[in-house]
Amino acid sequence: MDTEGVLENVVRVLGAFLLALPIGWERERGVASVGLRTFPVVAMAACGFALVGRAIPGMDAEGLARVLQGIAGGVGFIGGGAILKEGMNVRGLVTAASIWNTGAIGIAVGYGVEAVAVILALANVLALVLLGRFGDPGGS
Repeated sequence: MDTEGVLENVVRVLGAFLLALPIGWERERGVASVGLRTFPVVAMAACGFALVGRAIPGMDAEGLARVLQGIAGGVGFIGGGAILKEGMNVRGLVTAASIWNTGAIGIAVGYGVEAVAVILALANVLALVLLGRFGDPGGS
């Protein structure tokens, strides 16, 4: 890989980090159990896996689907750790969904679909900040 390719990958990973940072910040300042560090790291890791998948010579659509499936499953597993059941109440669903979304942000950046990544990040932050005022705080 040439220097230009390395620089592009660094920019992509940093982009995933920066897009996930506001989501982590919102979760950190709220009642969520995960926050500022988790979300950017998840986005960077998903971006990294996507970049590795792109770099594999001869990657076909089936191989790409397996890479995406693995990332989605792995990020979903991480998000599952944020869900807590307390009696009849379930907490952490919004945080888990936000973790999963940051994985999608990382994938989008890794595959060069930055517009989708930006839309996902903005929609996630807006949902947390604006809709959080109206929704059930127990779903955090």
